Amino acid sequence: MENKILTKKGLNKLKKELEDLKHKKRPEIAERIRQAKELGDLSENAEYHQAKDEQSFIEGRVLELEHLIKTCEIAEENTNNDEVGVGSKVTVSKDGATLNLTIVGSTEADPSNGRISLESPIGEALLGKKVGDEVEVELPAGVNKYRVVNIE
Repeated sequence: MENKILTKKGLNKLKKELEDLKHKKRPEIAERIRQAKELGDLSENAEYHQAKDEQSFIEGRVLELEHLIKTCEIAEENTNNDEVGVGSKVTVSKDGATLNLTIVGSTEADPSNGRISLESPIGEALLGKKVGDEVEVELPAGVNKYRVVNIE
């Protein structure tokens, strides 16, 4: 398994989620399980089974986050507004419309909010580009052309 690339902000967000799971969610689930056990027959106790399922999910996520935090690579965030890098806020134009994108690590990506992974076809194509550069990106819907308008 290759190491994931994260921004410092993304790493801090994962650390916060891990702390929340360990110190808030775990105790809440443990209490729900304890209360469900007091209701008697566990074989037909839906609350108990639901809490155990949630506990399994939380424990899996804790392991995933611990591994990710331990093995991730922190990307040097781009402080140079001359070219696109990790952390750059990029304005691109496509067919007369403008898009505002932020280049982030894959675990931080949220395309619906303009946060695209540096490993995505568009993110990969934009890395290292300067204002005025054009890129062609092959996507499932076909080839799209983007022109870099601004870099922050």
